[in-house]
Amino acid sequence: MQHANVLRKRVFRRQQALFGLDKNGMQNRGKRGGCRREMTTEKDHRWTAQKLPHDHHVGTDHGQKIDRILAKLPSQEECIQAAEMFKQISDGTRLRILWLLCHCEECVSNIAAVMEMSDPAVSHHLKLLRRSGLIVGRREGKEMYYKLADTAQAQLVHRACEDMFRISCPLESS
Repeated sequence: MQHANVLRKRVFRRQQALFGLDKNGMQNRGKRGGCRREMTTEKDHRWTAQKLPHDHHVGTDHGQKIDRILAKLPSQEECIQAAEMFKQISDGTRLRILWLLCHCEECVSNIAAVMEMSDPAVSHHLKLLRRSGLIVGRREGKEMYYKLADTAQAQLVHRACEDMFRISCPLESS
């Protein structure tokens, strides 16, 4: 445990040196410390070629290109949301469940039987998929039925599964 703390401190010191952070994680501007500012967020700051720390585009038109690219740069929140969605389909079981629900609406017990898993284990995977917005559920009596959400993201994941992994959609071939 003590060794882990020493390693964390070394990593933090290395990050401080690389990114010019003080002990509170604030970015230090200038060697005398007179000009400090907090780490910026997407809402109050947009990067442009003139504000980048290194100008690799002197005398070229690349500076204009980087400005256009930086203007379209997704926010941190958008990237986190996309990463969460990819995290959900990175599990093979969830990917199989999602593929099944892309093509039919099923109850938890039937999904569990197809996956050869227990109902609680399948319910756990379904909860994670539902939180990510890839599937939706409806209650009918005591049973919960799930299917693919009618969103652009869910449809994109469905197409990606079929295109990238060459998993054919049974509804399209019939």
